[in-house]
Amino acid sequence: MPSAELLSEAQRLMTICNACRYCEGYCAVFPAMELRTKFDAEDTVYLANLCHNCRGCYYACQYAPPHEFGVNVPQTLSALRLDSYRDFAWPHVLAGLFRRNGLALGLISLASLGLIVALVLGWQDASVVFSSHTGPGAFYEVIPYRLMVVPALVLSGLIVLALGIGLARFWRAIGGRWRELADLPALARGGWDALRLTYLGGGGHGCNYPDAGFSQHRKWLHHLTFYGFGLDLLATSTAAVYHHVFAWEAPYPYTSLPVVLGTVGGLGLLVGPAGLLWLKWRSDPLPAAESVWGMDVGFLVLLFLTSLSGLVLLAARETAAMGSLLVIHLGFVAGLFITFPYGKFVHAVYRYAALVRYAQEGKEHPDSLPGTGAA
Repeated sequence: MPSAELLSEAQRLMTICNACRYCEGYCAVFPAMELRTKFDAEDTVYLANLCHNCRGCYYACQYAPPHEFGVNVPQTLSALRLDSYRDFAWPHVLAGLFRRNGLALGLISLASLGLIVALVLGWQDASVVFSSHTGPGAFYEVIPYRLMVVPALVLSGLIVLALGIGLARFWRAIGGRWRELADLPALARGGWDALRLTYLGGGGHGCNYPDAGFSQHRKWLHHLTFYGFGLDLLATSTAAVYHHVFAWEAPYPYTSLPVVLGTVGGLGLLVGPAGLLWLKWRSDPLPAAESVWGMDVGFLVLLFLTSLSGLVLLAARETAAMGSLLVIHLGFVAGLFITFPYGKFVHAVYRYAALVRYAQEGKEHPDSLPGTGAA
């Protein structure tokens, strides 16, 4: 469980907020809080992962620092979320990667890159790697298809397993029952709120980020990142269909569906993370938890480098640099995927589950949680 000190502080803040209730219309956290009269670890972990860190409550709060109450909900819930990520990680021996997470992501990415370089140079003659290859199957002349795909499939299976066990642990910890995971209206409502980032919208004028002013920048940059990632996954899936169903080998023409989807998604994954890093650099540090800074920055940098290396590979795929660029890109991809269950990516899993839980509570208390009916 999260540290006793952090839980105690979260419980103190929720008790003050539950008496005040000025922020009850700001996001999902406060209506959910108002359903409770006391806050145990289960409640605070749920509320922490329901929080989108929009910071509206901090700037509106009459009890925020320098008031003697020192109410700083975004900071405390951010730190509590990070503690919950460690608690639900599987295997638990790797939970320590959430400490100094930015450094861990960097070292794992460098190790992945080094391993792929060693494997390729051990498998192929260096002259093959540094020569020009064009036409169908050009990538596989540098790295054989099986050497590229089999490790990726094994890694994907382990990632799904780790995230699935983490999700099950989180769901059980917040009081969810297994049969509720089949609640289709709540799943749809949670998905709708997650896809729209409802609680970063501030009712239409945006959230208070990077400072006290209202802005939609964070919401739109997050959309670019999320949907860019989705388009790149769709591009990879389409390419798999091309390869296995139609026996069409990569690289594909620039106007082909996988390349168009991958290029658009890649551009989103350049602009989105770069913009979010820029916002984070300018953001007010007072409502932020210092302990999550490295995790956030490390994840955004790794997303940016993965996308950048992919787009550079696309542009230079008919030159002698293709082999080197392919190795570098796969190194970043491997680093990104290996760290999915042990970095910022897990917030998507737990926040979606919290939104589903919120939708279920909305069905039980429609007057207290308006607007949470099935989508």
